[in-house]
Amino acid sequence: MSSSIHHLKPDPNPLTRIFFFVLLSTLVMIADARFDAFPEVRRVVATVIFPLQKVASFPFTLQEKVEQSIADFKRIEEIDELRRKHLNSRYDFFRLRALASENERLRALLGATKHTDIQTILAEVLYMPRDPFSRKVTADKGTLNGIKAGQVVMDELGVIGQITQVYPWTSEITLITDKNHLVPVQIQRNSLRTVISGTGRNGELELRFLSISTDIRQGDLLVTSGIGGVYPPGLPVGQVTHIEYDRSHKFARIICTPVAGVDRHKQVLVLTGSSPLVPEVPDNSEIHASQTKQKIQDQEAL
Repeated sequence: MSSSIHHLKPDPNPLTRIFFFVLLSTLVMIADARFDAFPEVRRVVATVIFPLQKVASFPFTLQEKVEQSIADFKRIEEIDELRRKHLNSRYDFFRLRALASENERLRALLGATKHTDIQTILAEVLYMPRDPFSRKVTADKGTLNGIKAGQVVMDELGVIGQITQVYPWTSEITLITDKNHLVPVQIQRNSLRTVISGTGRNGELELRFLSISTDIRQGDLLVTSGIGGVYPPGLPVGQVTHIEYDRSHKFARIICTPVAGVDRHKQVLVLTGSSPLVPEVPDNSEIHASQTKQKIQDQEAL
């Protein structure tokens, strides 16, 4: 029988192997760091392990994106809440300013007839009709409140119009700017009597059939004359703003502006009883100041 003897080298100790590879790695890193010995190897390794790095970092990247999305969502909620609070604050501001303006007008309304014994009813304008050629508004007082057709309507500055239709709970006011509405007036400066009419346009009245020789000036104040018994005498109606003279015509074209806030005010006074006393009429400077103040308030509200 023949036998063969194989001499096998024993495997190195595991610790020896670890020590060898650690030493080799250290030497390679030192050589690469100091002498840039393996740039190509580094690039190849980086290229190979890049997908593994992306896969390994995906959970952390996903977590960061989720946390960022949650933070962004919370910020959006905070921004929406701040915007809502801001809008509420602006609403409160406008509401308080409107209430302050309304209170000021109400005080002026209550003081408009304090020097007379005229009985009045405070009414609120509800809406205007859709007809653009009709200058009428609807108020929240009717026959159940003592309102009657023909009664005069005014604000703290002057005449607004007249009650023309009455219903149980509401009434219709024809404004003095309505083209079919006439008001007997007189020029306060010289007591010249005439009739003023609406033109159908906002903020415009007209004096008709006055000759070019009539003593009338720009800035003259027109007040109710009391002729006809409908309008108490002395209530401010309009102010002359424009006069056109054409020698080829017998009559001058005279345009006036209503003294009262015909298309602006929410609250008005309905005169339910006449008085022999003539109410105090503000002078032109007071009327101009009140109109200027009202225009400024309207522009601020817009």
